[in-house]
Amino acid sequence: MTNLPHLTAAAILGLASTALHAEDAWWNKDWTQRQKITLDATAIGGSTGESTLLVRIADSSLFAGAREDGGDIRFVSSDGKTLLPHQVERYDSLLGEAFVWVKVPEVKANSLYLYFGNPESPAPGKSSDTYGENLAAVYHFAETGAPPADATANGNNASDPAIVSEGAIIGSGLRLSGTNTVALNATESLAWSAGKPVAISLWIKPSILQPNAVILSRGEGNTAFKILLDQGVPVVEIANGGAPVRSQGGTPVTAATWNHITVVADGGSVKLFSNGEPHSSITTGIPTLTGNINLGSASNGLNGEIDELRISNSALSPADIKLAFINQGGTEAAQKVLSAGAIEGGEEGGGGHVMEHLMLFGDIANNMMFDGWIAIGVCVVMIVMGWTVAFRKFFYLNRIEKGNKEFLRQWKELSTDLTALDHTDTSSVKSLGGAGSEDDQESMKDSPLYQIYHIGSEEISHRLEKRGGRTDGLSSRSIQAIRASLDTGLVHENHRLTDGLVFLTISIAGGPYVGLLGTVVGVMITFAIIAKSGEVNVNSIAPGIASALLATVVGLVVAIPALFIYSYLNSRIKKVASTMQVFIDEFVAKMAEFHSQKGDPAPGDGYSI
Repeated sequence: MTNLPHLTAAAILGLASTALHAEDAWWNKDWTQRQKITLDATAIGGSTGESTLLVRIADSSLFAGAREDGGDIRFVSSDGKTLLPHQVERYDSLLGEAFVWVKVPEVKANSLYLYFGNPESPAPGKSSDTYGENLAAVYHFAETGAPPADATANGNNASDPAIVSEGAIIGSGLRLSGTNTVALNATESLAWSAGKPVAISLWIKPSILQPNAVILSRGEGNTAFKILLDQGVPVVEIANGGAPVRSQGGTPVTAATWNHITVVADGGSVKLFSNGEPHSSITTGIPTLTGNINLGSASNGLNGEIDELRISNSALSPADIKLAFINQGGTEAAQKVLSAGAIEGGEEGGGGHVMEHLMLFGDIANNMMFDGWIAIGVCVVMIVMGWTVAFRKFFYLNRIEKGNKEFLRQWKELSTDLTALDHTDTSSVKSLGGAGSEDDQESMKDSPLYQIYHIGSEEISHRLEKRGGRTDGLSSRSIQAIRASLDTGLVHENHRLTDGLVFLTISIAGGPYVGLLGTVVGVMITFAIIAKSGEVNVNSIAPGIASALLATVVGLVVAIPALFIYSYLNSRIKKVASTMQVFIDEFVAKMAEFHSQKGDPAPGDGYSI
């Protein structure tokens, strides 16, 4: 009995050592690198069962070590043995962005490993295994020019191609114009019977808020199921042979933002969740429906985007819903639920090799010929010009976004009553009806929205002066003319935004060609010298060839960063441009509301806004 405590302690230490060894054990030596991914369920208030999680990959070291197509990526549980099914939705090694779905047995305080670094790896298993049996259909909307495909093994693909929207919350998304419909064909796996457990979740981004906009619908005769967005308020509506019953109340979502909507039907009730939290409910079960499921509507559908639609044949728990909202949302909370550690493995002593390679570049440059230096000089000029434009454009866009933010804050208050603004008073126009101080006006001077607002105010003032100061409103033709002036201002502001980007495109397109020209000329001269001297050996050829190739390297160094910078700046410019277009639409609508003459058609009736 006196040895029992010692035996117990030894057993505990042995079990702990075995557990640590199992977690540290390398799954397969053919995969040279791995990254630990830690799961933490505290953000959702507890653990969940089997889940399909989104892993966002943005680590440049991983893209450098993995295959170009990501075909060698594998996910292994913490036991070092169990291979987890996964599906790659998008893998772009050039942009350094990947979205991968991984099926995990449960989400709690545990971990898994992401393995990569095997150029000869075989094809991974079936991607449809990533989704559990209860999932009837999963749509990522990543297909361009093809019908949306079901990622599960059920094959519930749509019938017709849809409009793909790039830059959705997870890769690509579905674009709905308010008058187009995407039909999901009726199948046995998508059939609903009365009271059957059903869960539907999706992300939506409404461009505008409108009454009773149809997001998803399914109906047969007097029986129907609909998910609507009524002036921003998510609503579920069910008709089962009688008058429709709809959920009431709830906080509205905002336009131009991504929101997660989940509808859970279980027995005699249907609950609606918005952004992971309970929103509203009705005491009516799901009816029997077997027809097509439609996204959008030809008459009054959602005008906006949809992403990551999931239809399940089982009810989801509040923890499951919150997990999906946090994990898929890509916010700071998502990084706490699923956090990536340091990359392990790879070639040891990498720092020493890097220094050795950098020193070799100096030796190569010493053998550079005059023609190679000319090519490198041209590349240096392109780098200086391109980076100068990039830095100026970066700070310019920062000032624009700061000014736009301040302007929109004040415009939000002014737009409720444009009659408070005296268009004939310059100071009233500049200060947005007296709401903006001189400091605010200074911060807004670089705002394109502020400039377009001035154009509209000047046009209104000009027409009011022509009418002898009368304030009986503007005719529809005047409003259309003002709209044309605003569009002209939009074009000028777009020109200012894109001014100078041509130097980056020249660097992207011209850098590799200039470098290649230097390489070709250098190789030609090297071979000409060898032919003239008659001396043919590696020591006489290698230095000249290496120095000639250096010109191509410099050309690529010019082009590759310019490509990334151009893509980044272009995305920000597109965002500003879309904000200007939305503001013009709102300005014209508000102008028509507050300044139109009696008897003129309402916006959208007599003219296009």
